[in-house]
Amino acid sequence: MGHTATAETGSGGLTATEHRLANGLRVVLSEDHLTPVAAVCLWYDVGSRHEVKGRTGLAHLFEHLMFQGSGQVKGNGHFELVQGAGGSLNGTTSFERTNYFETMPAHQLELALWLEADRMGSLLAALDDESMENQRDVVKNERRQRYDNVPYGTAFEKLTALAYPEGHPYHHTPIGSMADLDAATLEDARAFFRTYYAPNNAVLSVVGDIDAEQTLAWIEKYFGSIPGHDGKPAPRDGSLPETIGGQLREVVEEEVPARALMAAYRLPEDGTRASDAADLALTVLGGGESSRLYNRLVRRDRTAVAAGFGLLRLAGAPSLGWLDVKTSGDVEVPVIETAVDEELARFAEEGPTAEEMERAQAQLEREWLDRLGTVAGRADELCRYAVLFGDPLLALTAVRRILDITAEEVQEVAKARLRPDNRAVLVYEPIADEATGTDDATDAADDTDEEAAK
Repeated sequence: MGHTATAETGSGGLTATEHRLANGLRVVLSEDHLTPVAAVCLWYDVGSRHEVKGRTGLAHLFEHLMFQGSGQVKGNGHFELVQGAGGSLNGTTSFERTNYFETMPAHQLELALWLEADRMGSLLAALDDESMENQRDVVKNERRQRYDNVPYGTAFEKLTALAYPEGHPYHHTPIGSMADLDAATLEDARAFFRTYYAPNNAVLSVVGDIDAEQTLAWIEKYFGSIPGHDGKPAPRDGSLPETIGGQLREVVEEEVPARALMAAYRLPEDGTRASDAADLALTVLGGGESSRLYNRLVRRDRTAVAAGFGLLRLAGAPSLGWLDVKTSGDVEVPVIETAVDEELARFAEEGPTAEEMERAQAQLEREWLDRLGTVAGRADELCRYAVLFGDPLLALTAVRRILDITAEEVQEVAKARLRPDNRAVLVYEPIADEATGTDDATDAADDTDEEAAK
């Protein structure tokens, strides 16, 4: 069954159709004949929030296992077939979902659909001790390269653990701990697949130069015979009070190139007007070189070399406002912290100016257009809104809701949430490299911060 969405005001003329197979698989199709390419995106409703204590990192580990062969595709065949056909592919894991995606020449769309269906339906046929050990080592090495052995690499993990209390489903990050990765067994992985990797726990979107009728026929052909199941447990409750109720703080002494002040503020859940208002507030305060914090700390005071403030949107728990400031020279963190608090207090008292509102809304509108401007980005957004909010078509009108937010709403959320008693704080203090006696800077630091925030 299915229904067609008409182009709504604020959708940029984009349309999509939604269908559901008998086994529960939700399918979203969006035609775009501008270029001869097609994007396939598959979101499974499982992420690190579904993990239990002692088995953190299993969702991310399983993402890697999904590329290790399936019933009819051996070893590294998924990569080889897609890339050999001129396509690109990858997969990612977050707190709230795991996704897999390919962008293909339009005439190779059927291949991508067959590959995704084969591993959804028959991965257990190829999952063995060898592939388990291989990918366990890959994930552990990824953790070393992106988290443990780079400056500020564990900041996201540390702040998350501070912001969400012990036992909360978002207390740990998707990468998992080394101990839990070592403890995961082959039977753990098989049970994880049987629980979460079913068609009725997934959304498949296909966007691009497609024939909708033919595409739906291929999807029915390859996915339709995969059985659904009802064994998935409900995710644990992620709700928390609106504010932390006090400042949480940790000082980290490491070999980092500069002192840093990082903080996570508890903000409204994604999918709400208050969340959109918070996004605008953080954009005014720390979204780029025209923001208040950048102008104050980097341009005027010259106490920092970088200053940013962004929103990590979460649907199943309070979102996080992520503050990241790297100090300049020998400037001490309390100097930075005092200036940040002054700017946040002034913003809460005065609210944004009309010019700031216009600039922030334009900035978020541009980011929305960038996401929907590619077939891969649009496919991902359709899946996101289907899995997290139940309606993929919300993706096509998201910017309309941003533009509808008022300056008063932005000021209100800033006054209620951007306060010292509603944040977890991480302070980095450099220590000398024992081998050289100097601090060692690498270009990986900022990249790691960006990846962690994503």
